[in-house]
Amino acid sequence: MAVPSWLERLRAASKTALVQDGKRKIHYLFEDGKEMAEEYDVKTGQLVSRKWREKNTLGGSGKWQVEVGEPTSPLLGALESELIKESSSNPVFMRKDTLTTFQWRIRNLPYPKEVYSVSVEKEQRCCVIRTTNKKYYKKFSIPDLDRYQLPLDAAALSFTHANNTLIIMYQKPKEILAAEEQLQKELKKIKAANNGDGDCKTQ
Repeated sequence: MAVPSWLERLRAASKTALVQDGKRKIHYLFEDGKEMAEEYDVKTGQLVSRKWREKNTLGGSGKWQVEVGEPTSPLLGALESELIKESSSNPVFMRKDTLTTFQWRIRNLPYPKEVYSVSVEKEQRCCVIRTTNKKYYKKFSIPDLDRYQLPLDAAALSFTHANNTLIIMYQKPKEILAAEEQLQKELKKIKAANNGDGDCKTQ
């Protein structure tokens, strides 16, 4: 039996939409019980955040895992963050896409650009950041390529460094650009509740 494509899974998922604060928020519920919440900028159509949640072993809702966007706000786990607080000078790794690239930002990396190297590990299906001064090392995958079963392309990867932030870009393959365009057309068809509706379901 063929595995349904990612776009087919998105189409089959039950979806609710809400327009609030200049963002279109889409909540997906998949057949396997997984949930995905996305936020798009209403004006540009750009993805602002994507989070996932799975049922825990007792059948309750687990915690949201951020894939794209700012790491979870401390307000959600105020108690935990009081107990264990990361140093504000630690590197902060987050993904922030544009319409044509997957993009990652690592804040609090003060070393000059020539210290970094970013490479593709095709067998492990991940990208690796290394520094010649051995101060930072990070492996990360690109879930979107995995979901669409596309190979990693070293030529699509580039990086720059400014204001103590390492910015890594990966050009979206044409297959993903086409799929995203199709998805946007479909998401626009979902009737969205507008901000201010007291009875609308928030995610």
